Amino acid sequence: MAANFQRLATTNSVRRARDHYYGASEPDTNQATIPDELTAEEINFVRARDSFYLATVTESGWPYIQHRGGPVGFLRVVDSHTLAFADYRGNRQMLSTGNLAANDRVALFLMDYPQRTRLKILGHGTVKDSREHPELVEQLADPKDRRLVERLFLINVVGFDWNCPAYITPRYTAAEIEEIVAPLKQRILELESKGSA
Repeated sequence: MAANFQRLATTNSVRRARDHYYGASEPDTNQATIPDELTAEEINFVRARDSFYLATVTESGWPYIQHRGGPVGFLRVVDSHTLAFADYRGNRQMLSTGNLAANDRVALFLMDYPQRTRLKILGHGTVKDSREHPELVEQLADPKDRRLVERLFLINVVGFDWNCPAYITPRYTAAEIEEIVAPLKQRILELESKGSA
C-alpha cells in the first residue's frame, strides 16, 4: 500500500490544523521510507492521460503550476518509480525548468474528469537537454515530433495518493462527446430514413 504521500504531506502544521478542526490527529510518522512503487492501476491511469498539472517551487518559495498536454500516453512510465515526458519548443519562459534547477521537488495532478478520478504524485524532477540525450528523445517522443524536442523531464516518484471523487465535475473532450453521441446520431438517421420511406 502506498504511504509516502501522506507521510510527506502531513507536517506538524497540518497536524495542528487537523487538531483544531477535527480533534486529535495521528502521531508523527514522517520518517525516511522507501519510495512508493507504482502498481498496474497507477501505471494504466498515467498511460491513459492526455494532460496533467505539474507543480514546482521557485527559488523564492512560491509554488508554480503548469498544465502539460499532448497525445494520450505522452507522459511515459519508464518503470515503477520513474515517469518522463518530452518538452517541446514553447513560450520560452522556462519557469518549470529553472525551478527544477534550484529545487527538484515536483507534484503532479492527473485527472480523469469523466470518471471523476484523480491521482496525486510527489517526486523529484530533473531536466535533461535533448541534444545531449538523443536516446531519451527516441524513447519519449513520437518520430514526427523528435526534431521539436528541446528538453526531457524525468520524475522519480516518491509517493502517490488517489483522491475521492467528491466535487469533480465531469468534463469531456470533443472525441469523448463524439463517441457518446454517435449511437444517437445513428438512431436519428435510421428514424429519418423510415420517415421518408
